[in-house]
Amino acid sequence: MTQAAGEPTQISQSETVTLPRILLVDDEPRLLSSLYELLRGRDYNLVTATCGSEALAHLSKMRFDLVLLDLRLPDVSGHQIMDFINDKGIDADVIVMSGEVGIDAAIGALKRGAYDYLRKPYSREELLKTVANALQRRRLEMANRRIASQLETSEKLYRYLVDSSPDIIYTLNHEGKFTFINDRAYQLLGFSRDELIGKHYSILVHEEDLERARYVFNERRVDERASRNVELRLKYHSGGGQDRTFNNTLMTISLNSIGMHVPDQEVKKLEFFGTYGVARDITDRKRAEEVISYQAYHDILTDLPNRMLFKDRLGLAVIQAKRKLTELAVMFIDLDRFKLVNDTLGHVKGDELLQQVALRLKDCLRRGDTLARQGGDEFTIVLPELRDREDAKAIADKFLECLQKPFDLDGHQVHISASIGIAIYPGDGESIDELLRHADIAMYQVKALGKNGHSFYHNSMLDVSHQKIALEQSLRKALEQNELEMYYQPQIDVITGRIVGAEGLMRWNHPQRGLLTAGEFLPFAEENGLMLPISDWMIGALCRDMLLWNAAGGENIRLSLNLSPQYLDRGDFFEKMRGALVRYGISPAQIECEITENICIRNPQYAIEQLNKLCQLGVSVAIDDFGTGYSSLSYLHRFPIHTIKIDQSFVKEIHDENGHYPVILAIISIARGLGLHLIAEGVETDIQARYLKANGCLTMQGYLFHRPISLPNFITVLQSQDAKNDAPAPAPAAIQA
Repeated sequence: MTQAAGEPTQISQSETVTLPRILLVDDEPRLLSSLYELLRGRDYNLVTATCGSEALAHLSKMRFDLVLLDLRLPDVSGHQIMDFINDKGIDADVIVMSGEVGIDAAIGALKRGAYDYLRKPYSREELLKTVANALQRRRLEMANRRIASQLETSEKLYRYLVDSSPDIIYTLNHEGKFTFINDRAYQLLGFSRDELIGKHYSILVHEEDLERARYVFNERRVDERASRNVELRLKYHSGGGQDRTFNNTLMTISLNSIGMHVPDQEVKKLEFFGTYGVARDITDRKRAEEVISYQAYHDILTDLPNRMLFKDRLGLAVIQAKRKLTELAVMFIDLDRFKLVNDTLGHVKGDELLQQVALRLKDCLRRGDTLARQGGDEFTIVLPELRDREDAKAIADKFLECLQKPFDLDGHQVHISASIGIAIYPGDGESIDELLRHADIAMYQVKALGKNGHSFYHNSMLDVSHQKIALEQSLRKALEQNELEMYYQPQIDVITGRIVGAEGLMRWNHPQRGLLTAGEFLPFAEENGLMLPISDWMIGALCRDMLLWNAAGGENIRLSLNLSPQYLDRGDFFEKMRGALVRYGISPAQIECEITENICIRNPQYAIEQLNKLCQLGVSVAIDDFGTGYSSLSYLHRFPIHTIKIDQSFVKEIHDENGHYPVILAIISIARGLGLHLIAEGVETDIQARYLKANGCLTMQGYLFHRPISLPNFITVLQSQDAKNDAPAPAPAAIQA
């Protein structure tokens, strides 16, 4: 409130909002002070002005309910102030107070819309009553406007809801004639409301459905007995297109208060006078059902027949071959190096590669052959009516030849090959499952012999189960004979150039195949229940290695380990972790467990409980490959997460440090908003590093800085770093293991 009579008065914010605001305008200080004191303490918010210009300034800045205005002012007249109020559309009532004795001043004020005109000197009671009446009238007008606006909004809302409904809503009288129908009938059928009101419902119904429609459109029953989900075909307006299918739900006043029954006092019961109905267009649903039926037998990604349809066609081909005494071939194709492409470029590029492979393979087939996708990077083919085995060999050679050309995945040149196993009916089996199993065995034989080729099945080949048993035994032997080893990929603070963490990655020193990465054997371990003993070994190996790297000056470096979902699901993993940390004397603060997003949707509540135990122990938690899974932000908010790792598939998309990569920016914003640590993985170029650094991601790992390296090499890097007395590291260079 502004100063009045030399005394400023403070008003709380809540009072300023709720109390009527009155502007007092008079050039006589004594009269202005007297007027102020008269109205003071009466639940008004008072603002004063001693001249016309000051009054105009207040009116321009604030909203007023009432203006008490002296006409005779030294600079701007009261009439001019009222003109200003009217010109600007200011919503304020005006009470004029004037000592003018002539009638012209009063007429001029009233013409300009003054609420009242008080001639000075006025009585105290007269002024108070006039102010109260003006404010009361204003409150009533505002209440009336609000009620009218609410009524208008409510009416518009209900009219909008009915006319904007996706369904046709209608009522019929007892003769089956339309008494109401919404605008949806015109949008769907081309009939206007005027064309249907008073007309019989049969004008809309397809002739073949009239008998069934008679029971629906003349529905008299109520409650659960009323007609529901009755399918009818309704006709377009003349000149319209094909019929559309509708799902009619008819119900009476007991379910919809629209007065479809009236009480008959004489017989004391409800008298039926019409039907209420809702007709829903289900043409698109019918089409969707056809699509769903198609998708049930086809692979969505490649649009090839899926395993179910393939078996059906193979069964028909076997019956035909048996009847005609001919041969047929079954091929099992597995792409070589696909997992490398998928892991390197990401699942999106992997899906694109599968689509391109499917197109090339289809071009090699004869009419009548069936190519199907079994799942993953596996395809199956049935070649009916073979003349001899050479036909199958020729097509297999075509497959291998067509895959030799590089695949272009948005600028990435990718080379892959395939391993193809072939089984011939009836010599290699007479049942569907037998033919597929033997083709699969032949394919694994090709894999074992170096991939990129084809082979026919013969009985000397090992059964697939024997191969898996042998691999399982080999992995168990690797645990017993200490063939597994941990490698470490440093994580760099790009501001200082120093190592602040490292991710532990498992390697298998295979006696025949050499050094294998985790991706080459852990998926098999997960399928065959070996992840638990392997994870137990990993915990112990990491703790033993940390004793050595802490001795080399790495006490402040955090170790990240990948936690298998199977290991998390096991109830005693927490005790295993705590026991190992205590046994080796490792600080829990040095450990960070990386989980994948999909853990969040397997059993979220259980995962939260397990991860909270880790956090209570002092171990931090990171989400690996963030953005590639299916977890919701609500889960992310609920999980005790400390770190987010940006997946390398997103990092690889960075080709211009001035470009815009919204997924990267979104992940950085999420981490910043939730106060989480952020690490980018798979950083391979200076452009990627500069872009990430410029946008706030300051911790990175990737080939630009270091490859995964063995423990001795990792310790050497640590000692070299300490030898520089904590000086900033030079430009990053790849370190070969």
